[in-house]
Amino acid sequence: MRRLGGELLRAWGATLRGILGDTGILLILVGAPVLYGFFYPWPYMTQAVTRVPVAVVDHDRTSLSRQITRFAQADPRIDVRLVTNDEGQAQQALWRGEIEGYAVIPPDLKRNVLRGAPATVAVEANGAYALLNKAVLYGFAEAIGTVSAGIEIRKLQAGGQSAPQAMASRSPVNLQMVALFNPTEGYGSYVVPAVALLILQQTLLMGVAMCVGTWVEAGKHRAGIGVWSGRLLAFSTVGWLSGLFYFGWIFWVQDFPRGGNPLGALALLAIYVPAICAVGALLGLCFRNRERALQVLLFTALPLAFLSGFSWPVEALPEPLQALRWLFPSTAGIQASLRLNQMGAPLADVAGCLTVLLALAALASLLVIRLARPGKP
Repeated sequence: MRRLGGELLRAWGATLRGILGDTGILLILVGAPVLYGFFYPWPYMTQAVTRVPVAVVDHDRTSLSRQITRFAQADPRIDVRLVTNDEGQAQQALWRGEIEGYAVIPPDLKRNVLRGAPATVAVEANGAYALLNKAVLYGFAEAIGTVSAGIEIRKLQAGGQSAPQAMASRSPVNLQMVALFNPTEGYGSYVVPAVALLILQQTLLMGVAMCVGTWVEAGKHRAGIGVWSGRLLAFSTVGWLSGLFYFGWIFWVQDFPRGGNPLGALALLAIYVPAICAVGALLGLCFRNRERALQVLLFTALPLAFLSGFSWPVEALPEPLQALRWLFPSTAGIQASLRLNQMGAPLADVAGCLTVLLALAALASLLVIRLARPGKP
């Protein structure tokens, strides 16, 4: 046992020295997480999209249509750049990228409203950009909804109700929406905490696989349990420091939702990182080449983001992918992290995810030790 512990410590120190002495691996394992931590959240600092340029196509040209236009101009989500009665002009502006959508106020809108006939205001938006499309639709919906509510209240008052009675009749039950885990309802608070776990995985996978691939090329990968345990512990040490950098510093500096269950988040990190390192070592042994790790793993980040289930409904994935996605630590890691760090869930609620990570770490470690054992041809 003492001999095994000595091998572990020597391998741990030798691996850390090897990482520090290899510029390429050092940049990926240390430099990349730091750069990503500061620069990836930067574009999302404003959180919510505002003042999206739009147009209003007014075929009615009445006081009601002008009121809708004024309310649209006052909405913070959209910025009315063009008011016209020619829909073709608005379409050309949309195709040139000058606006991201427009509302079409039909002719006889006010007349239909006064007669009680159905009246519809159509909204056309650029669906290529989901956030801009959402801002356009919500902005016009708020403006038109506010005008519509005013019309209904005035009709009720004309029927003899007082202003408070009319408001109560129009909306007997008021809805108040409060975001629990994303208070700003911003895109950055939604995407960065999840992607941080993916960044941690990808940088560790590439760095570990490159290091192991270098050992394979030099014929230094053959070793026993003690040496490989020390190597994996060294990789995990770097990963734990990167994880603490994100959970304990970046989320705080960038003011993202955090701290729901800090002890649970630390427990997750303690399991998540070794699982990644073991899988990375296994990939390095399979690739048997330093550069191939980058060539293969560099293009897997986006598919893994979709497979993790935070940005795309898991139910919409093909059934084989719903099963295969659990072979990657990011799937269980992201799901558990969002519940622990953002939602404050207890560890019992993520026991399934932690079990998956433990199983991945154990299975990958056993395969690494078996494939790299001394004397194996």
